[in-house]
Amino acid sequence: MTDVAQLAGVSHQTVSRVLNDHPHVRPQTRLRVQAAMTELGYRPNHTARALVTGRSQVIGVVAQNTTLFGPASLLAAFEQSASEAGFAVAVASVRALDRRSIAEAVDRHLRQRVAGVVVIAPVASAGEALDHMPTDLPLVCIDGDPQRTNPLVTVDQSAGASLATQHLLDAGHATVWHVSGPDDWFDSVGRIAGWRAALERAGIDPPPVLSADWSPAAGYRVGQLLARMPDVTAVFAANDHLALGILKALREFGRLVPQEVSIVGFDDIPEAAYFVPPLTTIRPDFDAVARAALSVLLHQISSGEVSGERETIAPILVPRDSVAAPRTA
Repeated sequence: MTDVAQLAGVSHQTVSRVLNDHPHVRPQTRLRVQAAMTELGYRPNHTARALVTGRSQVIGVVAQNTTLFGPASLLAAFEQSASEAGFAVAVASVRALDRRSIAEAVDRHLRQRVAGVVVIAPVASAGEALDHMPTDLPLVCIDGDPQRTNPLVTVDQSAGASLATQHLLDAGHATVWHVSGPDDWFDSVGRIAGWRAALERAGIDPPPVLSADWSPAAGYRVGQLLARMPDVTAVFAANDHLALGILKALREFGRLVPQEVSIVGFDDIPEAAYFVPPLTTIRPDFDAVARAALSVLLHQISSGEVSGERETIAPILVPRDSVAAPRTA
């Protein structure tokens, strides 16, 4: 920093202000300091800064070790957003999102002097751990429990499910069946609520929920049941992988999609456009969730105040070829 200051013709304190994006630096001075950094190949010593400030330029993330599309996409999106903001991300993967595993992961992050912590917490078992976090720790949950007071940024699951259900009703279907994800996932609970609300707004008694997990195999098993029910003409699947399994079961049974049964999924996985037929689905904006979560966390870091800020990000409908009007007798 001394070399940068000498080359730029400024004080050591001015270089420090530029490094910390202090607003009270003249634009010409800032450019001169940045040019000196480039010429000298200067890199800030984040370890030294962490020793001085007690915080590093690293954000700790706690996430379940899973390849499921939603959590994996949220993690990737957050890493990208943090990188663009000048932060590195240290990920602590846990086998289960329970109190002990989360507490141990957060403790590891704290020993590394992270600036703040993000917990991707889509399941009910994570809730108790979040109640026991240090009160002064900058922390935000992604995809967590909407009923808790922790700072939270999440996809509006209910709104997305309502979009899917209403799209099928608007196509002329008398009702919509729902194949849900696991009962302990907030995504599942929200999507059931949105599906049910859309039917009730239309004056329709919801049929029974068909519970599954998130896999194509579970969709296939439920699809074998749906294929044998001639009154089923519209299905909202809680994710695209379930929809894929349902499509296979219907096809094997001779039920045509969308001529006899229309299907809408959720997630808009990259393969959804290449299903047969291409799948109508709900697209969550994972990038927007990540940016919002980072913004909430950085506000806590800069202000020193940990609030219960909450934000939901609306998804959008992606219409493709798996929905059509029901056949008339």
